[in-house]
Amino acid sequence: MAYAITQTCCNDASCVSVCPVNCIHPTPDEPEFGTTDMLYIDPQACIDCGACADACPVDAVFPVDRLRGPDTVFGDLNRDWYRDHPSDHAWGAPSFPRSLPGDVGTLRIAIVGTGPSAGYTAQELLRSTGAELTMIDRLPVTGGLLRHGVAPDHQSTKRIAESFASVFHDPRLRMHLNVEIGTDVTHRELAAHHHAVVYAVGAAADRRLGIPGEDLPGSLPATAFVGWYNADPTVLADAVELSAERVVVVGNGNVAVDIARILLSDPDRLAATDIADHALAALRRSRVREVVLLARRGPEQAAWTRAEFLALRQLPGVELVVEDHPEVRAAIEAAASGVAPDTPAAPGSQAGLLAGLPLVPYDGGAAPGPGRRIVLRFLSAPVGLSGDGRVEALTVARTTLVDGGRAEPTGEQEVLRAGLVVRSIGHRGVPVPGLPFDERTGTVAHRGGRVVDPATGQPLPGTYVVGWAKRGPSGGIGANRACARETVDALLDDAAARALPVPGAGAGAKDFDRLVRRRRPDAVGLKELRAVERAERERGEAEGRPRVKLATVSELLAAGRRR
Repeated sequence: MAYAITQTCCNDASCVSVCPVNCIHPTPDEPEFGTTDMLYIDPQACIDCGACADACPVDAVFPVDRLRGPDTVFGDLNRDWYRDHPSDHAWGAPSFPRSLPGDVGTLRIAIVGTGPSAGYTAQELLRSTGAELTMIDRLPVTGGLLRHGVAPDHQSTKRIAESFASVFHDPRLRMHLNVEIGTDVTHRELAAHHHAVVYAVGAAADRRLGIPGEDLPGSLPATAFVGWYNADPTVLADAVELSAERVVVVGNGNVAVDIARILLSDPDRLAATDIADHALAALRRSRVREVVLLARRGPEQAAWTRAEFLALRQLPGVELVVEDHPEVRAAIEAAASGVAPDTPAAPGSQAGLLAGLPLVPYDGGAAPGPGRRIVLRFLSAPVGLSGDGRVEALTVARTTLVDGGRAEPTGEQEVLRAGLVVRSIGHRGVPVPGLPFDERTGTVAHRGGRVVDPATGQPLPGTYVVGWAKRGPSGGIGANRACARETVDALLDDAAARALPVPGAGAGAKDFDRLVRRRRPDAVGLKELRAVERAERERGEAEGRPRVKLATVSELLAAGRRR
């Protein structure tokens, strides 16, 4: 029986490299890699060896005959992908690990950040070189997006962190947490103590709507909401109030889907995860019964992945409905019928995922009806928030699609009553002190991972970038693996060409350690990090949970001191 890849696929292609018959696609060498929702196994070519399941870091691969309930659809998704993507499964040219000339010596490389892109970068460097690494993070705990971005009910996805555990504990790696570049240590000082510095700082800011009332209490960015339920120590425990019956989430990507799902999930189910204690307590008291996912364009342009949306359809005790609208109805019917190949909604499209869902009239000015439900509302753009001291209503303008998918206002407006509005319209990078920043893209200015001076176009020697800070907020966790490989290849090319700066006298690893301790006496090292891990897992074990997260900097530092 063939294997199939399921919802939690991380796209890091660990499975591709171990498949003996090359039946998992797209591979990192193929154009669609990094843009598809997930990877797919060809049931006709699969020999049922199980190597992919053993290699998968997030337990996303199962025999088709073991799939149950809502997961059975993934057998069909894997098979159907190959109808449109025929493959002869021919092997490409072999690739071999990088190596450096023996006379290069031992490189000292700093990596700023400890999230997935930083983890993959460190893996590549430790496997292919004898480099000594320094990892730095502004928070007193590692993980980045894995800890503070992945929804708590996606525990399988979080397992990829285990693959980085050996990296963080490697004897060639030093750890300095609770240290911020630009405040505690400058880029110039960091570069002076290392041959190269790789910035893996993500995209920490959110995009704004730019509408009146956006700064009212009760209006939040998705980054704050996600950090709130994931115990991000930079987000206050009382940042989210759930006293209203209706919440509007502006956007319909995977983060918006996560927020809607968490808001309406049974708290008893969430109690078995690593959700923040304060969030779990608030969800138990919550009055929220309806979540509206608002999108300015149509169903065909929805940004969620197929796997995440299919999971949303299976949320126990929650009705999923679509606001009835002529354009929306037409798009769904065209996708479901498959008889109009020239329509925007072709068979198998995003619009086709909505087939079979109830199409209902919707009055956002009235109180929500009984029960819990998620309303998908398309062709609606937010134009203003209003309320007496906090958000009470959201004004939306109706839109229509023109010129192949561009949304234009029709002139019709409507007011939705809502006590909480969450904007989930994307992340944006923030400038790193001492580095050039591209305001247009919200990324560190670079070329192929090498940080460059925009004025001259010349690379800054020994300075590199990876992850969302490099390519913008696109791609899931696994996409960082190929991104890290490109940046590391650039770094190793420069090392082989003797183009990396050489730290001077008095700028060794121990000298940098002393500088950090002097500037930041409460910096967290590997021993303290291990103590935090033990404390959280012990608390979790006592409650039947994977861990109970410490949610403030003071709690994390106190746990680290109890090593």
